[in-house]
Parts: sequence; C-alpha cells; structure tokens
Amino acid sequence: MDRSRPLARRPLVALLTATALAATGTTALASAARAADADLVRNGGFEAGLDGWSCTAGATVNAPVHSGSSALRATPAGADNARCSQTVTVKPDSQYTLSGHVRGGYVYLGASGTGTTDVSTWAQSAPDWQRLTTTFRTGPSTTRVTVYTHGWYGTGAYHADDISLVGPGGETGQPPAPPTGLKTGTVTSTSVALSWSPVAGATGYAVYRDGTKVRTVNGTSATVTGLSPSTAYAFQVAAVNDAGESARSATVTATTTAPDSGGDSGLPPHALVGYLHASFANGSGYTRLADVPDSWDVIDLAFGEPTTVTSGDIRFDRCPASECPGVESDAEFKAAIKAKQAAGKKVLISIGGQNGQVQLTTTAARDMFVTSVSKIIDEYGLDGLDIDFEGHSLSLNADDTDFRNPKTPVIVNLISALKTLKAKYGDGFVLTMAPETFFVQLGYQYYGTGKWGGQDPRAGAYLPVIHALRDDLTLLHVQDYNSGPIMGLDNQYHSMGGADFHIAMTDMLLTGFPVAGDANNVFPPLRADQVAIGMPATPNAGNGHVSPAEVTKALDCLTKRTNCGSYATHGTWPGLRGLMTWSINWDRFGGWEFQRTFDGYFG
Repeated sequence: MDRSRPLARRPLVALLTATALAATGTTALASAARAADADLVRNGGFEAGLDGWSCTAGATVNAPVHSGSSALRATPAGADNARCSQTVTVKPDSQYTLSGHVRGGYVYLGASGTGTTDVSTWAQSAPDWQRLTTTFRTGPSTTRVTVYTHGWYGTGAYHADDISLVGPGGETGQPPAPPTGLKTGTVTSTSVALSWSPVAGATGYAVYRDGTKVRTVNGTSATVTGLSPSTAYAFQVAAVNDAGESARSATVTATTTAPDSGGDSGLPPHALVGYLHASFANGSGYTRLADVPDSWDVIDLAFGEPTTVTSGDIRFDRCPASECPGVESDAEFKAAIKAKQAAGKKVLISIGGQNGQVQLTTTAARDMFVTSVSKIIDEYGLDGLDIDFEGHSLSLNADDTDFRNPKTPVIVNLISALKTLKAKYGDGFVLTMAPETFFVQLGYQYYGTGKWGGQDPRAGAYLPVIHALRDDLTLLHVQDYNSGPIMGLDNQYHSMGGADFHIAMTDMLLTGFPVAGDANNVFPPLRADQVAIGMPATPNAGNGHVSPAEVTKALDCLTKRTNCGSYATHGTWPGLRGLMTWSINWDRFGGWEFQRTFDGYFG
C-alpha cells in the first residue's frame, strides 16, 4: 500500500451499520449451517438394544455405560472382529463428523462408502471410556454411508456408546407404495408363511398380525410363528424406506391347523429318548436292553461306526463279554428288541458318536452307507436310524453359502443317502438327529467359512441336512451340552448350566432364525412334535447337566410360557415332543433321576 495516499473517509454511522449487518449476516449463515446439521445415527446410545445396528457378535449391556442405561458390548472371536454397523442417508459433497465413546483394547470407529476417502480411528487401549472422532467429506454422488465399530481378531470384548454422525441430513424422499399380492403359504398349528410382491424403493417390510407389528424383514416373505392352533389370524404388510412406512397392504387371513399329533411316527405325544451303550463300556456300566425301563420310548443303540472315515461302510459291533460283563447273546439282544417293539417302543441304530467320524465324500461312499446301514437295520429288525455325526464329519466348502441349496459332497451325499433309506423303508421309518449346538444354533451368527473366509467351515453345517429332510425327520434332539456360549434370538449369549440355555436353544428351533444374520435367508421353524431337548443324565455324562428343577423350568416355559426367567420365548409349544439324554446307562448309574423327572412332568 502506498502510504502517501490519504484514506477516503466514510461516515461513522454508515461504517458501524455495515459492520453490524455483516456480523448479523455471518451469524445468520452460521446458524443456518448449524440448523442443517443433525445427528444421523439411529440409536447411537444403544438404549433401544441393537435397533438400527447390524452386529456379528454384539449385545447390549447395562454396565459399563458412558451415558444413559445401555451400551454395546461385542466380543471378537477367531476370524470375527465383532463388527457393528449402520447405514445412514447423507448429502453429497458435504462435511461430517463421526464420534463415539469406546472402552477396551483395539477398538475401531470408522465410515465406509463415503465416495471420497473412507476413514477410521482407533484406540489401542482404553481402560476407561475414551472419545474417538474423525471427519470426512462425501463424494459428489454419495447418498448413503456406513458407520461402524469393531474390535480386533481374537482379542477381548470391547464396549461402545454414544456414537454420532453429525452433518446435513440426506433427502429421504417419500415412503414407498403399499405392498400388493400378499398371500399365505404353508400353514401349521403354530405358524403361517406369507409372501408378497416387491415394492420399488423399499428397503424392508413390516409384518402385522391382527394390527400389531410382529416382524421386520428385508425380503418379500416371512413366517409368523408362535401362533395358537386352530385359531384365525389377520395379516398385513407395509413397505419401509428411510422416509418411513407405507400404508398397509390388503388383509389376508389364515387359520392355523389343529395341534400336531405326530403323524405316522408311532410315538406318544411326549417321548423320552435315550442312548444305550451297546458297543462299548465306560464308567456307567453295561445295561442289558431287556433291563431298560418302560419309560424309555426311543432307544438309540450306540454306536454304528465306519471302517474308515470316508468308506461309508458302517459296522455295528456289540460289546464283547471281556469288556461288558453280563452282556446278552445276539439271540437275547434281538429278542429284547422285539419285546420293546411289541410294547410300542422304537429301537434305532445311532451312527457316529464322538469317535465315529463319517465323511461321505463320494457317491460310492454314499451307496456303501445305504447298503451297510440297511444290513444292520435288517439284521436286528430295527425301527430306524439316528444320525449323531460329530467332530469333523460335516463341514461346508468355501463356496457353499445357501443352506437351501448345498454343494458340499459330504452334505449332498448324506442327504441323498437318508432320503434313499426313508424311501426304502416307508413312512414308518423313524429318522432322528442329534447334532451339537455348534452345527445348528451357531448358524444364527456364522455359516461355514463366511463371506470373507476364515470362519470354521463346520459352523451351522447340519442346517442343510435338517432342512432337506424336515418332511422326513421324526425327531431333532440337539445336544444342549458340551457346548460353548451360543447367541440366542435375543442377541444375548447363553451358557450351559440352567434352564435359560435350553429355553433359548429350543426357541430357536421352534421359531426359526436368519442364517448368519441374513434376513433373506431364514431357516424355517420345525414342528413342536419334531423337537426334543437333549440333556446329560448326570454330571458324569457331560458338561451342562442341570437339576430336575431346572429341567422343569425349561419345560414350563416352552410348553406353558410360565417359569421362564429372563428369556422371552417367541411362542408356546404344548406339543413339544419331549426329552433326550446321554445316556440310559448314565441315568441308571444316577438312580434314574432323569427318567423320574420326565415321568413326573408328563405322566
């Protein structure tokens, strides 16, 4: 500036007025910008549970919390980093601030799909609540961004609370049109299947029963469970997107069928199932088949085992006298089978067990399985077959992601073999299965190797077998023992040792559940008459033994919806078939406590 030139003077009032106006304009602009900003995260404080969030291994807890009464607790395990995410609507070419409070080791907070540079921030160690924050700008065409938090593989649990994304809200538009084409599908005594036509712009659908919202799904079908037999219900569906919910569809009605009677199984309405050590001895002692009390309705002869893991050649070798003092002769054993059958009992050969790994990797092994199992059934005049595949018998190939359409040879060949046996022996053939929770209920969280690989390929591997044979299956009695914690439909982990575990695990079978958290891939519920609860007879028999009082609590909750404790079931199933135990021998060793509990409850 040239200092020799004098400044032009302006009237003082005009200068002050202009300054005031400029300041006012700046303030107004800033206020307008702040007014446009909002916290776009839904349920960022987890006060409404996991509503709005998609989590692989998360649950809400009441302590510790950063504010309010709830926070997220998620536990990485193996190849799962316990990610929780939420997709929000944003404006293109706009600035956002993501923040949240975390606690634990190796906790990450980030955003993906920004259209520019995805961001994340993390805490290596946060023994107390620590605030994480980061910023990003959306791309010129970005309208949706996913915010997430996760831990690190195999490390301990982490906590997160008060997650927010502050910035201008995106245009959500109008709610979608109401769905059309609503119709009913399969109707049972406790469930009704529904389907409808897709709606343009819908991101999900709300299902109403008698005017009350009962489910929210992503796809165009749903099965409403927990219904009462012989009862009429009215159903409607609404379409949902970011702008809200549409008007409801036209109403369809359906009347549930009469209570399940058990079909052609020949079993009583409530049955007691037990395994009899027929080919080996252990600390429980040998029990002759003729000495098994009349309370036992299904007796599984344990075990038929393969000559080699992949041969498919199953042999049933009865326990030798040198190992089992007092063992009966073959003639006496066969006579005892006929006597049990004359009394209305079912005697099956159980294949597998802890030591009997069976992998039908080829069609030749499949055919040998059918031939050799048929030979055992025919030789002893048995009523059917129990599949007790454990360990590494069943696992899923990496490209096998749909339980409805399995590709893995050991799965496909087993399904084919069991269907062949069912067709050979007819409707009276009794088919039961005794998988571990790892192979069934764990499928709610994990299925096979997972979308990104690295998971245990055995996770949920029984689901395609159960599903393919659900019309032929007499009983499914999952082993609710020797199990780690399993997440239930309440998204809480449940552990062995009380009624709660049995209630949660059985509720999953009778309600159905999305496989690996995919709402479009739901494992449908089984009928109540197809389900029995598997429990150890004594503390010696296996981990997870519960007292008779806890057995009674579990039965009360599932059949009467009383005495339930903290877990809320999704229905009431008076037709629940009964109980299974490992084993008859161990129950005899324990003074027949398990048998007496069953008899006392069901009469």
